[in-house]
Amino acid sequence: MNRTNSNGCNSGIPSRKILPQNIVNRLIRRETYGYVKPGTHFHVVREFYQNVHPNFTIVNVEKPPCFLRKFSPDGKHFVAFSSDQTSLEIYDYRGAAAVADLIHHCKGEYVGNKNDEKSDYIRSRAFDRFFKLKWTVSVAQGGEQLNRECSLFTDDSRFIIVGSAAYLSEEQRPSFYEVYTNNEAVSPNPRIPLEDYSLHLVDLQAGRLCDTKQFKVDKIFLSHNQGLYLYRDTLAVLSVQQQTIHIFRITEDGLFTNVRSIGRFCHDDDDFQLSLVTERRSPYMGVHRPHREETINCLKHRLLTFLFRRAYGLSQAAGNAYELRKFFQYFDQLKSLKMWKMQLIDEDHLLIKYACEDVVTLRANEPNSQPSFFAFYNISKAEIIAVFENASKQLLTLFEDHCDSFRNTRLNSECQFTCSPSNNIFARLIQQRFKQTIVSARFGGPREASKRLLAQLPISAQSYSCSPYLDLSLFSYDDKWVSGMERPKTCGEHPIRFYARGSGLLKFRIYAGYLGKNPPPTARQLVAFTFHPSDPFAISVQRTNAEYVVNFHVRHDAAEMLLLRKEED
Repeated sequence: MNRTNSNGCNSGIPSRKILPQNIVNRLIRRETYGYVKPGTHFHVVREFYQNVHPNFTIVNVEKPPCFLRKFSPDGKHFVAFSSDQTSLEIYDYRGAAAVADLIHHCKGEYVGNKNDEKSDYIRSRAFDRFFKLKWTVSVAQGGEQLNRECSLFTDDSRFIIVGSAAYLSEEQRPSFYEVYTNNEAVSPNPRIPLEDYSLHLVDLQAGRLCDTKQFKVDKIFLSHNQGLYLYRDTLAVLSVQQQTIHIFRITEDGLFTNVRSIGRFCHDDDDFQLSLVTERRSPYMGVHRPHREETINCLKHRLLTFLFRRAYGLSQAAGNAYELRKFFQYFDQLKSLKMWKMQLIDEDHLLIKYACEDVVTLRANEPNSQPSFFAFYNISKAEIIAVFENASKQLLTLFEDHCDSFRNTRLNSECQFTCSPSNNIFARLIQQRFKQTIVSARFGGPREASKRLLAQLPISAQSYSCSPYLDLSLFSYDDKWVSGMERPKTCGEHPIRFYARGSGLLKFRIYAGYLGKNPPPTARQLVAFTFHPSDPFAISVQRTNAEYVVNFHVRHDAAEMLLLRKEED
């Protein structure tokens, strides 16, 4: 069937047939035909999210004096930080229909923007309807404060790891040997002041603090989980100051178990082997100080050895010593590289990003434009298995084809719906458009595009949402305002529209911020979204200077709204 224009002429464009969008028809079709291809029952079930979605916004919800964080992976609990950032508040989630009786008479797509009695009542009751305070766990002690952007859940949603830090006062000025514990330690500066850190393991079900691991006189990037990574029950912590990666195992009893420390040593018995050598030294040599060692530490030695062997192999294959001469030319720069970021690929492999000390200590103005290297490290074998530059096409292809292995969004799920370029054609199309924009831009090119895309690595743990409403195979939306990555976005003036991917029909809108209130022209508005893992419920927190506005995006029965309108008419 061809479309006809307003004059009745045939345009020659075949019209697209849209499948029935009614939920009853979809249920009948699923009951009758099931799923056509084996293994696609997950996708058949997820299509029903196009019929049940958060299509109603409660503006400016009144909440307790706390900082909202996120849902547990199973969606049963919600965690928040107390206003003094010393305690963890654990709430029970009561379901997506908790406020159905409060908003069933509401018309439109939002409520709460007016100062009337009905809006005030809904705003004041919404939080208590959705969340019930279960536990308040006192965590941070000794003047430390919890980092509001640091939290890691275990796969079974039983434990949560949070981090706290405290600045070192002038009276607590550390000694030289506490700052420089090995010859790879970086020089502190005002941009990365040294602090005392603590990682706390909290039982969500019992509401108790199980274990605490302290790191004195150190620098660990806690914000957005940059300095720590949790893969199943393996926790890796990067000490930027001491250039050491600490590996812990989380037991079923809720304890941190030391596995090993990677940096100065790689194997468990390296320290013992070194002590045998130092004991034979003359007593007139004095006390052995690790920061005075002239040798290259174990991890750096393995990195340089890998680069040398690769350069030697390339020189032998090419029949000239160009690659080998190039290695010796840049040997001092390679030797001075420092660990900047890291992530666990699995229980036995690490991805480590190396850069110069100015980048690691935040003294460089544009850190992502500086040369850097990515190293894949095998923990059990203590060897470097691959090294790539930050503009490597080979690494970019590996990242695009196996993006889920870097994100590790839902390890406890049978199927990962992370909407990444490696498993979603629409996400890949967005990335290819972004890459082409950089290639075509002024001072751009393929190398600059690779560098910009690889700047995402290593990816912080649990930084992507698994909500079906952010799945690009189900919905189409502008990723400028909201995306699967849980980072604050610029708040737009208009609502965020979500369209069904198959039909192109508008399904729902999300209103962020305080409606009807114009912010100051110089104020920068940022909004952070927290979606429930499976329910049609989301929270948006808009920040304008020091003011916070919390909106709840909930499910409102459209049929009931239409019935109410007919009754009033």
